[in-house]
Amino acid sequence: MFGISEIAIFLVIVVLVFGARKLPELARSLGKSARILKSEARALKADGVSPTVPSEPRADGTDAPQVIRGTATEKPGPH
Repeated sequence: MFGISEIAIFLVIVVLVFGARKLPELARSLGKSARILKSEARALKADGVSPTVPSEPRADGTDAPQVIRGTATEKPGPH
């Protein structure tokens, strides 16, 4: 997806924007955020809660959100 040169350019830009002193703090907060997101996703999965799609008019004329089940290739619809 990305080559070595693109990653190096990105890292140089990050260092210039945030400064070398802020990078460890930025990495820590990013790691904490990733852990929180992962634990919340596991909790939702354990509770059996399915994520929903923002409200769009459905074929039956209601505005209720559609629940996504199965894989990403499965099309949501009335279940």
